[in-house]
Amino acid sequence: MKNINVFIFSCALCAIIFSCSNNPAPGNTPVQKDSVTNAEPAWALLPFNKLDSANPVLSPGNGAFIDPIRHAKVLWEEKDVFNPAIVVRNDSLFMLYRAQDKIGKPAGTSRIGLAVSTDGTHFSRMPAPVLYPDNDFCKKYEWEGGCEDPRVVQDSSGTYYMAYTAFDGKQARLFVATSTDLTHWQKHGAAFAKADNGAYMNAWSKSGSIVSAYNDGKITAAKINGKYWMYWGDKYIWAATSDDLVNWQPVEKSINDTAKSDLPFFGVDISKLKAVIKPRHGKFDSDLVESGPPAMLTDKGIVLLYNGRNVPAIGDTSLAEGTYASSQVLLDKNDPTKIIDRMDHYFMKPDKPYEKTGQVNQVCFIEGLAHFKNQWWLYYGTADSKIAVTVK
Repeated sequence: MKNINVFIFSCALCAIIFSCSNNPAPGNTPVQKDSVTNAEPAWALLPFNKLDSANPVLSPGNGAFIDPIRHAKVLWEEKDVFNPAIVVRNDSLFMLYRAQDKIGKPAGTSRIGLAVSTDGTHFSRMPAPVLYPDNDFCKKYEWEGGCEDPRVVQDSSGTYYMAYTAFDGKQARLFVATSTDLTHWQKHGAAFAKADNGAYMNAWSKSGSIVSAYNDGKITAAKINGKYWMYWGDKYIWAATSDDLVNWQPVEKSINDTAKSDLPFFGVDISKLKAVIKPRHGKFDSDLVESGPPAMLTDKGIVLLYNGRNVPAIGDTSLAEGTYASSQVLLDKNDPTKIIDRMDHYFMKPDKPYEKTGQVNQVCFIEGLAHFKNQWWLYYGTADSKIAVTVK
């Protein structure tokens, strides 16, 4: 990691700047409007246009490093890159992305890489990952599946908090790491390790979207009623609260909420959890819902961009089996577990060859959002293989 900051900022200064118009350029693909109302909800962050001329903006690379567990050189991003977090810092856009090698099990070990851009479409990447399985206290949770799907926010002092998935090859657990420079990360372990005396430690958990204010390019975690809030999960979307952004307590049902969970969850009793957002029969998100970028606190409420997976037999018959499409939901800023409004349809679906075919077919998976150069940039994984962007 020697001279790592010098490398990053040198890359940023050397990158070729290509300016993007506020209007979609010819050939760019507008994402879909709500098919039922043919209108965009006033609260939603829309419309977006895929940058076809630049996409995909990141593909697998030939970066190599000496893996501390294997004690050998590993081409850590040669198989797939996808599902990025986005941070604006020092007039540049930083992408923390999931990358897979070809040798780890079950489908290649995942590590978190870092790339930087001055224009949002051309990225210079660091040769080595910045967060990865190591010979540390997290090894038994991260090896050899890896570190997956980062989402990054900062606190009021500028410290960055990454919510990521630790995967041991069988079980996914939501973990937290912190950094002051995006390159050196301190692991803190499982987000739910201390909740209810460890009751949720072995629950399948991932996709932590922390409620944040988006101001001047920064994504800053915001307190609501004295607590930080996070949406998480990849079947239903649940909620959790925290005092410090490291230790989280899942939100459980109130005494008046007697509905039982209908979701078996890897042998862990989650019947106490309050499901905030559920799949919907007959729609594009019939099979599962999963958090996207950090949720956005606005005057109208909390806007959560999310991913939905389709099963035609119970969902949208116009979409292929397993299609991941994107939508948005508005939640109450005074009660983050209460839905105010929800888009009836997706606003983006796979329609490009690199979105339809890859490690997992038919996938647009949104995860990184930033306000940069007077536009909204939404980055997403394509078929779990590459990274693309759509711009508002």
